[in-house]
Amino acid sequence: MDRRWGVASGAARRFEGPTWVLIVVIYGGFLALTACWREVPLWVGAPLGAWLCAWHMSLQHECIHGHPTRHVWLNGWLASPPLNLWLPYTLYRDAHLLHHRAEYLTDPLEDPETTYACPVVWGRAGRGRRWVHAACNTAFGRVLLGPVRACVQLWRGQAGEALAGRARWRVWLRHAAWVCALLIWVCGVCHIGLGAYVACFVYPGTALIMIRSLAEHRAAERPFDRTAVVEQAGLLGVLFLNNNLHLLHHERPSVPWYALPAQWREGRDDLLRTRNGPVYVGYREVLRRYAVRPHHPGPHPYAPAAGAAD
Repeated sequence: MDRRWGVASGAARRFEGPTWVLIVVIYGGFLALTACWREVPLWVGAPLGAWLCAWHMSLQHECIHGHPTRHVWLNGWLASPPLNLWLPYTLYRDAHLLHHRAEYLTDPLEDPETTYACPVVWGRAGRGRRWVHAACNTAFGRVLLGPVRACVQLWRGQAGEALAGRARWRVWLRHAAWVCALLIWVCGVCHIGLGAYVACFVYPGTALIMIRSLAEHRAAERPFDRTAVVEQAGLLGVLFLNNNLHLLHHERPSVPWYALPAQWREGRDDLLRTRNGPVYVGYREVLRRYAVRPHHPGPHPYAPAAGAAD
């Protein structure tokens, strides 16, 4: 037991009952909702579909960090069904682990999840690209345009990898098999049109999860001041599996989602004494600040290698 953080080690916390319950609720809820889709009013079904899709992405994040089992292959299998259709779990996992290993968080040359641009790339960007970047760094723009932008960036990056001879064909073939199985159920068995599924599950679910990442990090001169915390997250904290306590998550990435609140209460003062990242009262504060105003300008002001890009 880590007495400072109250983290049980070894078998004491490996059963992870709450995470197994969450897995059953998410997949069971998805199967039940899609099976009964024609009998459920749209004003009920669409929010539930979006919630389940976003919740599943939060579950994938837990699986990336070694939950609910010790086995990477089993966690990957549990997380692989692509309810959001567009993002292979393996690519998400690899990028997110690089994000955690980045010495300089938010550095556009180190951190694959940064929302900052390299100054050299920014200098070459046209007016339209800059506008999209600024829009997607507001809450409204992130919800409305963020899912499209994320898909375009992923597929453009993968196309570049393919042209360079580094295509990850096995990842995409496995993902395609999962997508086919999912669509056989959704479209073939449940008779939900692909357009309806995208509009009611995929797009709003992806948009919801992007609210979380809007203000998780910011540029700061000291790398350990670059991670934020959103306290009193309410229902969104449930949706994000307490990942709103993002500073603690980066300090202790192996802590399971259900243990984060207690650990935050115990270690909050110690962390905030040495880490000067933003602390938001709740997502209302985040939305009030950044509903239509960008969270940050485009280029990263402190990235040590930012000017080296060609």
